[in-house]
Amino acid sequence: MGIVLVRIDNRLIHGQILEAWVPALQADCIVVANNQLAEIAFQKVLMESAVPRGIKVAIGSIEEMAQLLRSEELSACRVLLLFGNAQDALQAHRLGVSFDELNLGNLHGGKDKKRLSCTVALNDDDIEQLQALEDDGVKVVMQCVPSDRQRLWRRLIR
Repeated sequence: MGIVLVRIDNRLIHGQILEAWVPALQADCIVVANNQLAEIAFQKVLMESAVPRGIKVAIGSIEEMAQLLRSEELSACRVLLLFGNAQDALQAHRLGVSFDELNLGNLHGGKDKKRLSCTVALNDDDIEQLQALEDDGVKVVMQCVPSDRQRLWRRLIR
């Protein structure tokens, strides 16, 4: 299998993913691993219907998608893997989904969140989970769109 990008993006599948990342990476499969979305059938159908024909889509719980990614089913695909938050990424990694780099794309602001960029805000739990991923050997970077330069998230936390 070829995972070409692992990204945390609160919005999951949206225009930026479809219009910028998919063509830049020549991805032909989008996997969304998110427990909340997996339980909302209507929202899941809406996201699936937004994806152009010819691009495979798999949406499910963290555990279901971890199992799919560990199987041979997507072995010939260029997979763009999306998580909704740092907790999902950490859980998948600990369930055996192997990735060396994690892209922080869009993480909305909110109560007790510190803004690192115009699209990324983190709270203490997010920081702890990202630190755990780094401790496991994952490089965590921020890059909103492919034309942006990557920035290490750690340098922006003060």
